[in-house]
Amino acid sequence: MKTLTSSLFSEIQQTLSNLPTVSEKRKEVLQPLINYIQEKLNNKEVINLNFICTHNSRRSHLSQIWTQTMAHHYKVLNVYSYSGGTEATAMNSTVVTTLVDNGFQIQKLSNETNPIYAIKYAGNMPSIIGFSKKYDDDFNPTSNFCAIMTCSQADEGCPFIAGADKRIPVTYEDPKLYDETSLEKEKYLERSLEIASEMQYVFASIKN
Repeated sequence: MKTLTSSLFSEIQQTLSNLPTVSEKRKEVLQPLINYIQEKLNNKEVINLNFICTHNSRRSHLSQIWTQTMAHHYKVLNVYSYSGGTEATAMNSTVVTTLVDNGFQIQKLSNETNPIYAIKYAGNMPSIIGFSKKYDDDFNPTSNFCAIMTCSQADEGCPFIAGADKRIPVTYEDPKLYDETSLEKEKYLERSLEIASEMQYVFASIKN
């Protein structure tokens, strides 16, 4: 594993010290993503990663945000992380509170039904802009990107992603299953930490 020097917020670094272990089975699932990033890095190309889920409200945002954070943490340059859905809804409010609990600093920039959030993981790095959008929204890359499918419904429902040079399924259970139950907060945290641990594994595996 690489030696780390990081300007992540200390609360996020504390979160990273308590991440779950990635199973061997999941490491196999993640290997194509590692290979894609490594190949782009070796060729000195920009690394555009678009995480796609049905509603772009939960798993795809968690994946986008943890990916950008881990790329910075492990000093993998020229990584640009995005997210989108097969339809636009809103970034889920429990995802926002979960990320705050994980140590991110988040500002709500607008108050419409699909709010825009500025999400910071380090004091001197630009905010990640979070809001729900379709995967082919103008905000996202139009070509030379990897489409990472974070839910099986989007993976099955979108057999073709225009502009993607690679498509990789890295699916997660939807924490929405626990909305308005006593397990809601616990399950959103569990999903966030699972995604964080897997993106940590991905970027710790990259050879700069």
